[in-house]
Amino acid sequence: MHRKLASAVRLACLALLFVSLALPALAEVRVDIRRGNVEPLPVAVTKFSGLTEPEARIGTDMSNVISNNLERSGLFRPLDRRAFIQDAASLLVRPRFSDWRVINAQALIQGNVKVQPDGRLRVEFRLWDVFAEAQMTGLAYFTEPENWRRVAHIISDAIYKRVTGEDGYFDTRIVFVSESGPKDKRVKRLAIMDQDGDGFRFLTDGTALVLTPRFSPTTQEITYLSYYNASPRVYLFDIETGREEVLGNFKGMTFAPRFTPDGKSILLSFATEGNSDVYRMNLQTRKVARLTRHPAIDTSPSASPDGNFVTFNSDRGGSPQIYVMDDNGGNVRRISFGRGRYNTPVWSPRGDLIAFTKQLGGKFHIGVMRPDGSGERLLSESFLDEAPTWAPNGRVLMFFRETPSDAKGRGGSSRLYSVDLTGDNLQEVETSGDASDPAWSPLNP
Repeated sequence: MHRKLASAVRLACLALLFVSLALPALAEVRVDIRRGNVEPLPVAVTKFSGLTEPEARIGTDMSNVISNNLERSGLFRPLDRRAFIQDAASLLVRPRFSDWRVINAQALIQGNVKVQPDGRLRVEFRLWDVFAEAQMTGLAYFTEPENWRRVAHIISDAIYKRVTGEDGYFDTRIVFVSESGPKDKRVKRLAIMDQDGDGFRFLTDGTALVLTPRFSPTTQEITYLSYYNASPRVYLFDIETGREEVLGNFKGMTFAPRFTPDGKSILLSFATEGNSDVYRMNLQTRKVARLTRHPAIDTSPSASPDGNFVTFNSDRGGSPQIYVMDDNGGNVRRISFGRGRYNTPVWSPRGDLIAFTKQLGGKFHIGVMRPDGSGERLLSESFLDEAPTWAPNGRVLMFFRETPSDAKGRGGSSRLYSVDLTGDNLQEVETSGDASDPAWSPLNP
């Protein structure tokens, strides 16, 4: 499926060049996402038109996906289609901007779907600035009909970027641990889905306990921890082929794996005789380099986007805190100095922040700080919030939230949540059951 879409994406780039040559001066519609408490932009997302019933059905489904994506971002407010005045037929000629100003639409999204003689789907969309009466962008895509949903995500990303100035994150996937069964016999399986919850499928059969899945930069491989025969090992899993393999032949426990930004190595922790340190494994040579040498527990390594630094968690100061070191293990320095216990640091894809889990006052929080430890901000609070993961644009975080069970272990649940970098727009990410340990993919290739 991803190979099929590669050609569609290339064609879209050519279409962008063609359409942009005809655009008028840049419009003024803009959302400044650097500020907190941004008022959502009122936007009219019309049903994408089609001449035949199948084309019209796909067009409606695509516009619904786009509308839902934009609304979930918290930066857009799709207007009720029952308030629309202009009909779809006349809209294909040119928008009557006065009709859209009446309902206070600041941006207008229209499109059409047509099946080509060769069976491919041609999808075209345009984004208009209603008050400036100007087209902001327009794209045309050619793809197989079954790929319509992914094209809707790509269009959502194009709209997001044109209005906010930053890359979108809708054409992505989430890998996570799907949980089921009683608390004392929990079944944990690797699962994957699109960022909006569609396309859910299991990757493992549940015979072995799995934890902490992480995407490779190519999005085609996952590394994770699995307890097979009660022995914890780090595995590499190919999403397309389903092939998995153990990484290394360590005599002790390996855990907390994460790819380096170039995808050529994996950072992980190796525990032996009650002590754990951070290591790097080259995936081609399988050679292992030790990065920390300390009697404390060093774990949860995460590399900076440029690969020059590694953040990790250590209790060498008496309690779990966040540290940063050079990529060779030198120049170790502590960066967290607030009250509480810090865990699971994860470097932002933009390199400007490190996310973490913080335990303070009987509550758990998801927070962020700069790589030097300054500017700490807490974005969430609950009985148990844990395991932050970044959207590829560094704008949104996902994590899992667990609710308490009673004294006999009854009740309680584990669900995925997302939150904006400002701490706004906290919302549950729908899954079919309990879920934990999410990992957000880069944009699909």
